[in-house]
Amino acid sequence: MGPLALIWDVVGAIRQCSRSACRQSAVATLTYVYAESTAVLGPLATYAEPHAYDLCSQHAESLTVPRGWEVLRLAMPTTPQEPGPDDLLALANAVREAASATTETSARHSHPQMEPPAGTEGTRRGHLRILREPS
Repeated sequence: MGPLALIWDVVGAIRQCSRSACRQSAVATLTYVYAESTAVLGPLATYAEPHAYDLCSQHAESLTVPRGWEVLRLAMPTTPQEPGPDDLLALANAVREAASATTETSARHSHPQMEPPAGTEGTRRGHLRILREPS
């Protein structure tokens, strides 16, 4: 398995079949056109849409619709599309963004050590107590 196949496996594994209890990778997207009583089944959409359903090959092949509805089956690719340079660049950019966000977050939360005000050894304010660090 080459590096491109590994990247495809990682990206492909992100979207699973929408059917409950199914853990297979999605290969098709199902959408409904309610005004025309039509279900459209086609290749996996580039992005997950809130009103679309991602289906594995088994559920895509066994799809049934209510009586009176029509199923429009779009041509499905015979093999998964290999990631191209744009896909790899997008993946690299996403990794860089995640890494920089983590670095920025940790930098924001690391405060330099603060010195307590002079002459406040053991002073109590409400439920807080200021203690001077031993020298």
